[in-house]
Amino acid sequence: MNKIKKFWNNKPVLITGINGFIGSNLTKNLLKNNAKVYGLIRKIDKKTLLFYEKLDTKVKLFTGDVTDIKLLKRIINEENINHIFHLAAQVEVGVAMKYPLSTFESNIRGTYSILEAARTSASKIKSIIVASSDKSYGEYPNSKLPYKENYSLNPKFFYDTSKACADMISKSYVSNPRNPLPIIITRFANIFGPGQMNFSALIPDCIRSSLKYSSFEPRGNGKDTRDFLYVEDVAEIYEILARELTQNKKLSGHIFNAGTNEKFKVEDIIKKIFLKNKNKKDLNKILLKLPKRKTEGEIKNQLMNFDKLYKFFKWKPKTNFDKGLDKTIIWYKKFLNNDSNNSITS
Repeated sequence: MNKIKKFWNNKPVLITGINGFIGSNLTKNLLKNNAKVYGLIRKIDKKTLLFYEKLDTKVKLFTGDVTDIKLLKRIINEENINHIFHLAAQVEVGVAMKYPLSTFESNIRGTYSILEAARTSASKIKSIIVASSDKSYGEYPNSKLPYKENYSLNPKFFYDTSKACADMISKSYVSNPRNPLPIIITRFANIFGPGQMNFSALIPDCIRSSLKYSSFEPRGNGKDTRDFLYVEDVAEIYEILARELTQNKKLSGHIFNAGTNEKFKVEDIIKKIFLKNKNKKDLNKILLKLPKRKTEGEIKNQLMNFDKLYKFFKWKPKTNFDKGLDKTIIWYKKFLNNDSNNSITS
């Protein structure tokens, strides 16, 4: 038994947002390592990876809102939770522009609710991993990229601000002299891979459209640059960080960035996906429709590296972008070939 599997064997774990893209993939990994997984979801949604791959039958689910402190306390106490992965969030920039209040409720109030619930049972809690975002840094000039963990947070838009606030709240719970919580904050590049059911995201939207299940509508001029991290690598990072934090409380309060240090223009991602699926005809139409303005509320250029993760834990990405994209396309071809899944739009 490897050391990761040995560590997670029979450990009680709570994942907020377990039915999300990342939460579901993390659940798969934790179940392989024999963890006892508990999950909080706002509502039952069968059109998620958690239910599609029947992971829901292998975990214990609680239905409720991440802002419900009473419910969170009950879960932590009754299930003797030792490890928390706080992934629940409103993650769409476009939604945040339209509905800032609900974004703040989910991302800010949701964060202090789970941390406050954990604080009242601090003796039980061995690790808390808070999923933040590269967008917390705000916009830096290209000369300052990739982002460094010691950069100040300069959010500008609603989504960025909500994640930066959650970061600062997390740090305050680490600094609490009475009941300090063991927390690591993660800021990752754009995450992609099998099971991302949010088809407003670039990669699943492009794959579905290139396979002729929908029409792709560009939301920006395609000139923004991004780094992309494969979801299986993300799940591995989370497991490593929680294990290491449990064994070394001096890691509490640390921030870890993760990316591949390889940037792509959005326009080039679109081209790559459509050409992989041999759909040059639709690609040419899309490129003609690219608007001249950038996407509202989006940071123009973002880039992450994994230097600190490598320095501390010798971690580096196992899946490069092209390999991850090929695996992702294969998954969506199978998924979309099922008639009952063709109409999924969110």
